[in-house]
Order: sequence, then C-alpha cells, then structure tokens
Amino acid sequence: MASIGLVNAIKYNKWLYRIYNFTGSILVKILKLFLRPNDKLILFTSFSGRRYDDSPRAIYETMLADPKFDGYDFVWAFREPEKFIIPKGRKVKVDTFSYYKSALKARVWMTNVGITRGLDFSGIHTFFMNSWHGTAIKHIGGDAQGKETFKSKKSKQPCVDIYLAQGNYDVDVFSSAFRVPRNKVALTGLPRNDELTQGNTVMIVQQLRERIGIPKDKKVILYAPTYREYEKDYGNNCIMKPPFDLDKWKKELGNDYVLLIRAHQEVVRVLDLQENNFVRNMSAYPALNELMLISDMLISDYSSIMFDFSILGRPILCYTYDYDRYEKERGMYFDIRKELPSKHDEDELIKLIKEGNLSKLSKNAVRFRDKYVTEYGSASQKAVNIIYDAINEKN
Repeated sequence: MASIGLVNAIKYNKWLYRIYNFTGSILVKILKLFLRPNDKLILFTSFSGRRYDDSPRAIYETMLADPKFDGYDFVWAFREPEKFIIPKGRKVKVDTFSYYKSALKARVWMTNVGITRGLDFSGIHTFFMNSWHGTAIKHIGGDAQGKETFKSKKSKQPCVDIYLAQGNYDVDVFSSAFRVPRNKVALTGLPRNDELTQGNTVMIVQQLRERIGIPKDKKVILYAPTYREYEKDYGNNCIMKPPFDLDKWKKELGNDYVLLIRAHQEVVRVLDLQENNFVRNMSAYPALNELMLISDMLISDYSSIMFDFSILGRPILCYTYDYDRYEKERGMYFDIRKELPSKHDEDELIKLIKEGNLSKLSKNAVRFRDKYVTEYGSASQKAVNIIYDAINEKN
C-alpha cells in the first residue's frame, strides 16, 4: 500500500492527481475488457478501506443471516487486510490488481464513501448502493464549492443507484450535493444506527459500561467533534488538539463525570492529550455505537454524530468555538447553533453541563431528532431488500 504521505501528495497536488487519475483510469478500463461480471459477487468497503464498521458492516451482517444470499461471494476491501477478522467473507487489499478485478466483476458495490479510489471507471454490471456516512451539516459533494481536496473536486464518480437517508432533510441534501434525482435517495434510515435502537436497554448499557471500565458512580460525556481540514501536520495529515483546558474540566466535572474523547476517522493523531481517571482517548475504539450507548451526554460541533445520537433522546450540546472560521472554510447548510444548545466559550459550556436542566436538554434533542431523523431502527433489512430486488429485477 502506498504510504500515507504519498496518498496525501496525490490528493492535494493537482498535477500528481491528474497523472494518477489519467494513467490509472486507462489501465482499469483496459482490464475491464478482459473480465466478465460475477452475479454473485458483492464488494464492501467502509471509509475507503480503513475499517470494518458503519452501515456497510450492518448490511453485510444482515445479508449473512438472510438465506436469500446463501452462496454469494462477499468481498471486503481494506488498506490493511491483516488487521481485520470478518465472518465468512474474503478480503482484498485496496489499490491492488485483486481489488480492481473484484470491483469490475462485482454485481453490487456497497460503501459509505467512494469505491473507485479516485479513478474514473464503473463496474461491468454493477448495482451501486452508497449509505453515505452521516447526515450533513457542512457542505458535501458538489455543494462544497471547491473546499475539499483536489481529488474530491475533480474525480468523476460513477453513477450511484441508491443513497440511503434517515430523513427528508437528507433527501434534499443528497439530491443537491450528488446531483441525483430524489428517487435515487431511499428513506430507510442509516443501517449503522439500528444498533442504537436495538442496544438501548439497561442490561446492554450496563454490560458495555463495565467492559469499557466506566465507574458505576460516574456519568459519561462523549466529546466527538468533526475534523478541520485546515489543521494538518507537515505530511498533510489531519490532526486534533482538544480545544479546552482539560485540567479545568477535570476540576469542575471530575467528581461526577468521565470524559471520553473520540476524534474523527480522518484525524491521524490527537495531540497533547494526557489520559487519566477523568479523560480517556477513545479514538481507536472500534465501535462508536457502543460509546454512544454508554454516554449520558454528547458534545460535538458540526459532526453528523449529533443526528445519530439524537435517536437515543439524550442531551446534545454544541461547542462552536470556531463557528465563523469553519463556516467560511467549509460552508454550512444551516446554523446548528439555532437547533441545539450551543456555547462558544468553554466556561459557559462547563456551566451548562453543571447547571443545565437535563430533562429540558433531552427534550431539545428529541425535537432535533423529530425534525431531521424520521427513519431509524430497521434500516439494514430495508437496504438488503433493496439490493436483492435490484439485482434480481428482470430486464
């Protein structure tokens, strides 16, 4: 696999990207001439091969339990296949001959981002479902107005047959951002969020707290911000430094709370974070849903996690200390500060946590959910049914 530095160089340098895109696209299209489709092959990726999680995993595991998919060849693509154990399916490494061969032959592509690795090609006879990776506050796709990487602006994405949405707001945004008709956005909910409904029981939450090591007398705050493209190291890797005084937070909240910090998957390193019995870095923890299930409160900013967490009906606070800069850099579909309790000063945020009416804050979260997240709880099976109907449709 190419080094992260080389990948970033290609993503952010237009000339390197053009060479990569032109040469790679031609080679893949030549390969396509020598292959035949495999009507039983389904290719899965999550976050460009970084993980085995999110909606692609939820759909995959639903397929494994569905007898309609007995005999199918399930392939998962990873950047580092040796790090993942998956049930039943087989693994390929992204950016290899085997990967592109599988992609071209596959009857179904199932992903939450892209699958063509910045190249311009489509499968031979492929149904493409994209669950996306969350409801958007910041501009995405064609609405981003050149504020993302050169690769994301210039690569020609193959036609997606179906996007999955968890509310009419998603339908509006996806149809605009991805330039697709509204009938290509299915109101199913996000499969990854089924677990938030099914796992939200006293027994399951208690078991998770014990396994993760949360003291019985403490409540949990989950801090999960989005990433800032403009906060990078010398290798163009996104980094994160918690934007508050953790010693102050421990002094003010440590008697009652544990603070879990979860960096966005684009973040390579969390800087200057000293873990202790109050603050824990959970960025590498593999199951985000489990962190949400054990959390009594979420603090975020412009991240899609707020929509997901709202399913639980628990307090959501926004720490929007850099709203003006972020809005200028990325653009927003709406002002989140008008939708959920928001503070730009950490002292005011601490005060809200200590003195806020938790019942009122929970009602705010429920109102937010009812406005933006109308579909949840059975999305995986709905998505699987869509896939099955599409690949068995008579032409």
